[in-house]
Amino acid sequence: MPPAADLVKVAIEWPGAFPKLMEIDQVEKVCNRNDIKNGSILRLTTSPYQTAVQLHERIQSSSMDAKLESLKDLANASRDITFAQEFINLDVSFVGFFGDLLSFTLTAFVELMDHGIVSWDTFSVAFIKKIASYVNKSAMDTAVLQRSLAILESMVLNSQDLYHKVAQEITIGQLIPHLQGTDQDIQTYTIAVINALFLKAPEEKRQEMAHILAQKQLRSIILSNVIRSPTPINDEMAHQLYVLQVLTFNLLEDRMMTKMDPQDQAQRDIIFELRRIAFDVECEPNNGSIEKRKSMYTRDYKKLGFINHVNPAVDFTQIPPGMLALDNMLYFARHHQDAYIRIVLENSSREDKHECPFGRSSIELTKMLCEILKVGELPSENCHDFHPMFFTHDRSFEEFFCICIQLLNKTWKEMRATSEDFNKVMQVVREQIMRALTLKPNSLDQFKSRLQNLSYTEILKIRQSERMNQEDFQSRPILELREKIQPEIMELIKQQRLNRLCDGTCFRKISSRRRQDKFWYCRLSPNHKVLHYGDLEESPQGEVPHDSLQEKLPVADIKAVITGKDCPHMKEKGALKQNKEVLELAFSVLYESDEYLNFIAPDKHEYCVWIDGLNALLGKEMTSDYTKSDMDTLLSMEMKLRLLDLENIQIPEAPPPIPKEPSNYDFVYDCN
Repeated sequence: MPPAADLVKVAIEWPGAFPKLMEIDQVEKVCNRNDIKNGSILRLTTSPYQTAVQLHERIQSSSMDAKLESLKDLANASRDITFAQEFINLDVSFVGFFGDLLSFTLTAFVELMDHGIVSWDTFSVAFIKKIASYVNKSAMDTAVLQRSLAILESMVLNSQDLYHKVAQEITIGQLIPHLQGTDQDIQTYTIAVINALFLKAPEEKRQEMAHILAQKQLRSIILSNVIRSPTPINDEMAHQLYVLQVLTFNLLEDRMMTKMDPQDQAQRDIIFELRRIAFDVECEPNNGSIEKRKSMYTRDYKKLGFINHVNPAVDFTQIPPGMLALDNMLYFARHHQDAYIRIVLENSSREDKHECPFGRSSIELTKMLCEILKVGELPSENCHDFHPMFFTHDRSFEEFFCICIQLLNKTWKEMRATSEDFNKVMQVVREQIMRALTLKPNSLDQFKSRLQNLSYTEILKIRQSERMNQEDFQSRPILELREKIQPEIMELIKQQRLNRLCDGTCFRKISSRRRQDKFWYCRLSPNHKVLHYGDLEESPQGEVPHDSLQEKLPVADIKAVITGKDCPHMKEKGALKQNKEVLELAFSVLYESDEYLNFIAPDKHEYCVWIDGLNALLGKEMTSDYTKSDMDTLLSMEMKLRLLDLENIQIPEAPPPIPKEPSNYDFVYDCN
């Protein structure tokens, strides 16, 4: 008879049957006794290895219906990394699949490769040609085309060797027709492949690709069929357009980092061309002395606003902006000649020391625009900040410069600036440009009109208004009032955070692929005692009810909240690429002894909400940037409301003094 401590009464449940009550002995040989309690339900499931073998056998079936169903099951099961490992170990190959079978085969392939178990370098040229043929066909099933584009993108991004093989099979010209449809997912994957080819192209091919991207045909198709499409642009498409914008502007990096060679006659001729256009100098006098001609050049270069009047080539040895500044100046002089001549002559004829130096301004403005557009930096992983106006012109950066140099000259005059105010003017111009870009103008003309409404006077008004809204009263009574109401505001913020956790959030599954359709949902119960969570097939449109979430974690079992690089899913080998942005969104909940629930928030706002809410549940202080911002906003509003009746009344710095005690209290009335 086994010891009583080794006997546990549990219910055993298996597919297709009701749970059966059984008594199990010698539990320690199976698992830790403390893990199984009397009354527990043990569910028997097929092991990942057995599931993989069964699916392998079903796929080999002669029945097309059986094959189709097994491939559907394989596409779903492949999301589990343990199953994926077992299935890959079987060394399965798919041959001769087509139609619906091909669609689910490619889906399963994408899911299996998603785990990073198999290297992309193992695939043959024949396989690449086959996938490329699905993309190159004029009429192809949407699901097959979408998966094929995703596979090509992953090949290019994960292997430099595969890039060369894919580039031989796929050209941008063959991808363009996929942008002319109405399916935004296909358009997104198409632009993603273009970006991948662009990003991985060697230096010698990058200019060739740049020429293709700069062609009006591709730009016009993206503008009309994607950006101006009646279908709203989703986040993934916005990200791909942002990446394309960054990669296009990064082509300017070479010129931005190239110093001018003062001995290069071709480069010096550009400066001569600027002088010729500005002052209408057709030819140089031959009868003058060398000293006289040098004096004339020096005078004209001073009028053009160069720092070095004798040899302006020296001005372009600063990198950045290097030769890019000179390119912009020449473009402005040739394509906006009237505006160029007006700016130069207007400032060269002034004698009140208020002239705006065109040369110096152009160089510093070019440098500023490169900083604003982050020229030379790699695309950010989660950014969606693309600007439609940059897709409306073949030379958008140069046109952007032309608009901004005229803005700079206008702002200089409005500020009545002198050379000592140069940096102040540049700060105002940066603010004007940034505020106009924030409004996301659809065209360069619209951007120009936005700037017209952001004059120096308007900027001063905006600054004053912002200062008024952020004004922090420092008198002692006000500070005491702030301290008194601050706990009330903090309690309000805490309740808001907990309410948001009760609404729940949809999180993406942690994976090595950034774009995917796997989700899980987590929410707090209304009584704030349990976290409910579970997998979802697709992103929910509204709230997810508690009873649809299979797993739960009692709040009382939570030991700690871990953030950033200390999270276990940020340390695992082969985990999601650990760039700075992902690390800033990662957090884990530690429960029991060493169990974790791992999260990657969809954005910084949601990250702060969950960190604050979890800390509030644990009785800890909420310290996120979002809490500080909410505290400042709500505290400022509450203070203004409470002080509304005191408008125009001077609040003393200190309370009035307490009067001395009277000599007697005979004036006190005795109620008795």
